[in-house]
Amino acid sequence: MSLEVYIGNHQDQTLIPEAWLTTLESASPEIVRLALAHATVQPSPLALLATLEVALVDDETSSHVHEQFMDIQGPTDVITFHHGEIVIGAQVAARQAAEYGEPLARELLRYFVHGLLHLAGHDDQEDDEREQMETVQEAIVRSLWTAELEQRLS
Repeated sequence: MSLEVYIGNHQDQTLIPEAWLTTLESASPEIVRLALAHATVQPSPLALLATLEVALVDDETSSHVHEQFMDIQGPTDVITFHHGEIVIGAQVAARQAAEYGEPLARELLRYFVHGLLHLAGHDDQEDDEREQMETVQEAIVRSLWTAELEQRLS
């Protein structure tokens, strides 16, 4: 599978170094492989994509997309579109990272993994689905967050 992943920073409210984006892009084959290993449907929408675009956005944009496509007001962490786009709320990530004492880069990685798991068939609407998805998500994040990756994202 040859999936092209593009990660773009489309906001200026939260400082996101360009090196973080290129590091996540270069790590994306392994991240995608791990998400596909936990696919819940076959074929998963992720396996069918040729291109994936990840957009880091501010609260205003996140809120607009959240309301327009999910009819829910307010900013959110991740919105995934099965045509190959993941929208990540950078300001949400910054707030959550601060609240949980996590590095911002790790929280962004978590949101990227979360979006990929949606594309691999996971859902988080029901409590049991959300619990299963979070278990897989956190296992993937732990396996990826090596000392080398942490250093590259610090």
